[in-house]
Amino acid sequence: MVIQMLEWTGERIIPKQLKPTNGMLLEHIARYYFATPYIKGRVLDIACGTGYGSHMVAKERKRELTELIAVDNDDDTIYYANREYNHQKIIYQKEDALDPDLPEKLGMFDTILSFETIEHVADDQRFMDNLYQMLKPGGMLILSSPFGRGRGMPTSEPFHVHQLTPAEFEELFVRFRETEIYYQRGVTFEKPRDGVRYFIGVAVCTK
Repeated sequence: MVIQMLEWTGERIIPKQLKPTNGMLLEHIARYYFATPYIKGRVLDIACGTGYGSHMVAKERKRELTELIAVDNDDDTIYYANREYNHQKIIYQKEDALDPDLPEKLGMFDTILSFETIEHVADDQRFMDNLYQMLKPGGMLILSSPFGRGRGMPTSEPFHVHQLTPAEFEELFVRFRETEIYYQRGVTFEKPRDGVRYFIGVAVCTK
């Protein structure tokens, strides 16, 4: 019953229900592998979904991280993550990414992961404010989002509020001390090349 509900809520990957060669699954896993070298200290995975990615980086970086807080806004998803991807260093909990009190509730982090989340929220600036407040000075944010027609414009994806343009995506990170933008193509991450169309941006930011 929980798994059926997860399918209905949309865009939450359930690896155990998908073929290993499923393209969307591979893309999601690739983002967590890409982020793995940056994982250290106290970590936040915001909109963690079913928890497979949080579990993966916790196992890979168990010596480098002290605690991983994995949050999602759906009760059934958190229940599933706790059941299927439990780990001694992970705490799964239900939270709203736009809650103005979120920084006070969760505290400060050395590393924040936010994959395929910002396109789901109506107020992307509030979302970014929360992330910035929760990141320690010198901490790192790794954030990804699909590109589209732009803020406030309709999208063909039923669960997306909007999809930012590449320029709007880069503007999200102007207050960070350093930002590197990569582009995801399948399971690879690269700097832009002439003649290649990219659908997903990935920012690595230092506060």
